[in-house]
Amino acid sequence: MNPEVLLSRIRVVLCRPSHPGNIGAVARAMKTMGLSNLYLVSPKQFPDPEADTRATGAVDLLQRAKVTNSLADALAGSTYAVALSARQRDLGPVIGQPRETVARLLAEAEFAEVALVFGNETVGLTNEEILHCQAAVTIPTNPEFSSLNLGSAVQVLCHECRMAAFSGKPPAAAQGVTPFISPAATQDEVEGLIGHMESVMTETGFFNPAQPGRLMPKLRRLFGRARLEQDEVNILRGILASTQVKTGHGRKG
Repeated sequence: MNPEVLLSRIRVVLCRPSHPGNIGAVARAMKTMGLSNLYLVSPKQFPDPEADTRATGAVDLLQRAKVTNSLADALAGSTYAVALSARQRDLGPVIGQPRETVARLLAEAEFAEVALVFGNETVGLTNEEILHCQAAVTIPTNPEFSSLNLGSAVQVLCHECRMAAFSGKPPAAAQGVTPFISPAATQDEVEGLIGHMESVMTETGFFNPAQPGRLMPKLRRLFGRARLEQDEVNILRGILASTQVKTGHGRKG
């Protein structure tokens, strides 16, 4: 299935978020990974200017966000939900690792809408909320400092979703209109550069053809390893030519 379609079927559900800035940060995290469906369960303060400020270009997600009074309402119409939990609950689903759990989430998204469910910034999800989900996941962190803010937690799992949807190879961001690289130099262009360098080194006394040693083979190996581009050959030959002009020698080769 088209990866963008899969991502469009994933809801990000925030239960009882207490800070509007975190809602904005979540919207930004979602949009950078290609997710767009934000659900808010009983947010303390929304809409709010701080949420718009923290969204930084993802205000459209906030404008389309669906606000509900319960997690059950936020999950209506979906078939599979994954809860983020830092610990195993007595009656909750077994906690899995992000990569494996997200793979199952994407498999379910091929047939219907699914959800990633996040709890309140301070207390997380309640046991009742966990029981509304079919799976649970934890984000492995440094045991000595395991605190993740809400936006960061959403970013991690949305990134896993994007990687899984694109089979580990999502498209890169578009580059500038002017490509920085030039075509690879041909063998004869590199040979011309080497000959030009040999000529200049001989003229300046740096290279003695009567006692060549290993200088030229080492230079040839250097340029072979560098895989020069045409622009790079032209730049180097331009430098060499300017040296010849200053020393009174004409450009050769």
